[in-house]
Amino acid sequence: MTHGPGFTEEVLRRLAGARSFERGLGYLSSVSRLEIGEEAITATVDGSDAYGVELTEDDGLTGRCDCPFGRDGNFCKHCVAVGLTVLRQVDSVPRLRSAAAARTRLLETWLTSRTGEELLALVREQLADDRDLRRRLELRAAAAGEDTGILRERVLSLLDTRPFTRYGYVEYADAHAYGRQASEAVTALRALTASGRAAQAVRVAREALQALGRAYGEIDDSDGLIGNVATGLAEAHLEACRTARPDRVETAEWLVRYLLDETNEATDIDLFDYREVLGDPGLARARTLVVAAWRANPKGWTEKYLMERLLKAGGDGVDALVEVHAADLAPNGHTHLVIARKLETAGRAAEALEWAERGLREADPERGPDSDLVAFVCERYERADRLADVVAVRRNLLRARPSLAAYRQLRAAARAAGTWEGADRADALASLKTLDRHGAGHRQDGSLLVDALIDDNDLRRAWQAATDGHADRRQWLVLADRLRDRRPADALTVYRHCIEPLRRQTGVGTYEHLAELLLSARACHRALGTEAEFATYLAALRADQKRKRKLMALLDERGL
Repeated sequence: MTHGPGFTEEVLRRLAGARSFERGLGYLSSVSRLEIGEEAITATVDGSDAYGVELTEDDGLTGRCDCPFGRDGNFCKHCVAVGLTVLRQVDSVPRLRSAAAARTRLLETWLTSRTGEELLALVREQLADDRDLRRRLELRAAAAGEDTGILRERVLSLLDTRPFTRYGYVEYADAHAYGRQASEAVTALRALTASGRAAQAVRVAREALQALGRAYGEIDDSDGLIGNVATGLAEAHLEACRTARPDRVETAEWLVRYLLDETNEATDIDLFDYREVLGDPGLARARTLVVAAWRANPKGWTEKYLMERLLKAGGDGVDALVEVHAADLAPNGHTHLVIARKLETAGRAAEALEWAERGLREADPERGPDSDLVAFVCERYERADRLADVVAVRRNLLRARPSLAAYRQLRAAARAAGTWEGADRADALASLKTLDRHGAGHRQDGSLLVDALIDDNDLRRAWQAATDGHADRRQWLVLADRLRDRRPADALTVYRHCIEPLRRQTGVGTYEHLAELLLSARACHRALGTEAEFATYLAALRADQKRKRKLMALLDERGL
């Protein structure tokens, strides 16, 4: 490959997006150590840190950067800066690539000509200056050697957070460096298995998982990098177990103990990924331990989860799953719904409905019932043409937890049953009126009775309810807007009342609202034939507010 770059500024813009592309323009002077090779373009870009960038053109342009944004797989501003730097010396690219190829050949020839002793001296020289290289080679040597203790020590040291902590916590700025170091532990464990020492890898992997699990709660892993390391450790452990075939019962005991350990926050090993490793003896032992743990703590999340996974994997019937969930019923009825769905899936619809109905009865009024549970019951009643029962459920819900949504759901159910225009609507409105009378129907956003009447388009009764003292400013304005053509004088009173407090306020939003109210007031005056009165009112308002230049400009713009 001796030609120029296979990309353009437009390609860079498309890959990065407009924002990152524009920001990349500001980093052109920060690009250093640019190398344009046969296979890749590499450089360093100085930002909040020195970031390494690599561009490749195998199947279209791709970019890699070790900045936080780039590590998420994004074509970042640093990639843009390197790409633009290459394009600005496009005529030199073929020559630079040829020179890079020549340097590579020269290095290969020179290395090939060195004796073993000379190469060893060269490696030692590099190890003295490059701690990362030294650590990687030490791991390879430990994986290939006979002393597993050395490898164990190195793996655990890689997972030690202390060199990265500040006040006992690994902050976001340091988490990536720690994650890069910790990921080497995964490589070492896999190398140990590959070298024929899978049994030792099992033991070291267990310690590594526990070490990271204890430390995970003290790391800011916002980008999920440490979680990926934990997943890698779990996979390395499973690979080692599949190769080494450790004692099945002992392995089951360790797995269950590890999964139930409250200090383990790093990963969730799936017990049933180990089916082949555990075999029937191990699975039986795991079942015994999980059941015992669940019976000792039936409300524990991990215990419940493991028990459910165990029962599903073992093909146990739905009754066993129901027993697990029934031991810890949520106060809002959600667990009743979980049970009902499992029973219905098993073809036991009648029992499913019984559990759901029980959930409605037993739900704590302060915390339920769960809206999905209510929907489940109502849908089953509708299928059975039990429309009166749907109305009863919706009516009880409105009384227990009054809201406009509950009122609408009752209205829809009663209309379907043909009872809305009769007793059901009257009963619902009477309930809301009683709530208003006792203050329970008043919310931060006004009276529920007024909202219900407006939603019914019963504006006459809504106005009366508002006049009785059951409305807030928002509701008054809704009524005024809806009734302006029929009752302009009443609407005008509302608009004038809402305008007055705005005289003492400032801000663009206030001015916009004031202008809208004045336009509405003018429309009322026109309907009443009192436009001269509005002109006098507006002139007085402008004189009073003349110091607010932005308001004056807005009123001019609106023809006021």
